[in-house]
Amino acid sequence: MAANDYHFVTVWRMAQTSCEEVSDVLADAEDLPRWWPSVYLDVRVTHPGDPRGIGKRVELFTKGWLPYRLRWTFVITENRTPNGFSLEASGDFVGRGIWTIQPEGDGVRVAYDWKISAEKGLLKYLSWLVKPVFAWNHRWAMRMGEESLRLELRRRHAAQSNIRR
Repeated sequence: MAANDYHFVTVWRMAQTSCEEVSDVLADAEDLPRWWPSVYLDVRVTHPGDPRGIGKRVELFTKGWLPYRLRWTFVITENRTPNGFSLEASGDFVGRGIWTIQPEGDGVRVAYDWKISAEKGLLKYLSWLVKPVFAWNHRWAMRMGEESLRLELRRRHAAQSNIRR
């Protein structure tokens, strides 16, 4: 593994929800800046892909806790709705991501397997020195995503409760 290669596996457990609900949130890329604002600054779908979303192309401007910004693009390569999807990343990151969503008890287990090479100058050329710091930054971003997803699911459940009344 090169110094600028990273492999992260993140697991979230969401109680009292369904695979369909989680899948709906994660699949709506353009809504990421609203519900996961600590990381996603701007998101644009530049190609919708086929009817199942395969080939969907999304341009992203993201950040972490550390003071740098990343521009990257992903393309959906596989759709397993409601059980996840796979993507190929390019730009400041190059690699692949696999979201897996599975029922677990009264809720859902969400896993993200992210295998990338950092290509942005700072990340690429300093990885050998500060790889643990960059890895910590990724884990921070994913913790924020977990919290944000919980809040988004609560918001959606509350909205559905209000509609039923």
